[in-house]
Amino acid sequence: MATKLDRETIVETALLLLNEEGLEGLTLRRLAKDLNVQAPALYWHFGSKQALLDGMATQMLHGMLDPIAEQATAGTPWQDLIADLCRGIRRTLLGYRDGAKVFSGTHLTDDQHRAPMQTILGAFVDQGFDPTAAFNAFFTAYSFTIGFVIEEQAAERDPRYAEEGWWGEVGDFDERFEIGLRIAVAGTEATLARPR
Repeated sequence: MATKLDRETIVETALLLLNEEGLEGLTLRRLAKDLNVQAPALYWHFGSKQALLDGMATQMLHGMLDPIAEQATAGTPWQDLIADLCRGIRRTLLGYRDGAKVFSGTHLTDDQHRAPMQTILGAFVDQGFDPTAAFNAFFTAYSFTIGFVIEEQAAERDPRYAEEGWWGEVGDFDERFEIGLRIAVAGTEATLARPR
């Protein structure tokens, strides 16, 4: 019997398939097989694989920003907001095989992120940033995190990294991520934050 198709079911199944097969193995044909439908039925909901990836990235983002918005409302310093946001994004993306590759370069398919983003950026403005600087601070930290996790996920599956002795000598991924966060926060403080 064919599965009743809706966007949510397709995205949830695609995320499961992503964890099984990775981004390379995520094809509309394979997804259709898992959903017990013909591949053209998927095009009714997603016109292309990129549109599907956009839906998957949007699903990954749901709930990621809400805890940070709550911290922002509570007056948490911007330095902690950036660090906690990046840690949350990294944790979410690591929960999916190739999660950062899926997330990178996609367009969100709904606007659930707007209210928490406005709250977060508003907290930056309240703490001395102008609106453009607030967005640039967020976007720089976000971009660092996506890029870091792309490399982290690639290294975890590539045996060549384990064979290269120097790779482990520079610390594990958690340690390197925290160093990168400190650099991002210090750079933001030095270039974008206005003294109060």
